[in-house]
Amino acid sequence: MKVLLIKDVKTLGKAGEIKEVKDGYGQNFLISKGLAKLATPQVIEQWKIEQANAALKFKEELARLEAEKIALQAQTVKIEKHLAPVGIQGSVGNGDIAQAVQEQFNITLDKKNIGLKKTIKSTGIHEVDAKLGHGIHAMLKVEVVGV
Repeated sequence: MKVLLIKDVKTLGKAGEIKEVKDGYGQNFLISKGLAKLATPQVIEQWKIEQANAALKFKEELARLEAEKIALQAQTVKIEKHLAPVGIQGSVGNGDIAQAVQEQFNITLDKKNIGLKKTIKSTGIHEVDAKLGHGIHAMLKVEVVGV
């Protein structure tokens, strides 16, 4: 029996491979657990179409992230904080930066993906690393302005 692996199977192969297996193993384990499908020409064609669509979506996602990176690096994120006798009242953290990027540029960033080692406690321009996804990083210029 020939099966098309849907998921990686440790002892058999990786997803997308067509393998020859015994009938009982194929029917009772691989197909019943959703790890494989019977390798008919229709199933193989459908798998190829799905993989092509996934590759196209991945390319579109990379293009969108690169455009966001260029947009973020070209501009400065401005955050206003009340002045204190020394520095600012409170501090600027990951959440503040993510919220400011969303409001000013309409780009959604998760605060966990902003690489701020310590919170910002002074006015001025600070550089912060932001992970956009798929290994793409942008260096944000964050300007803290006192009001």
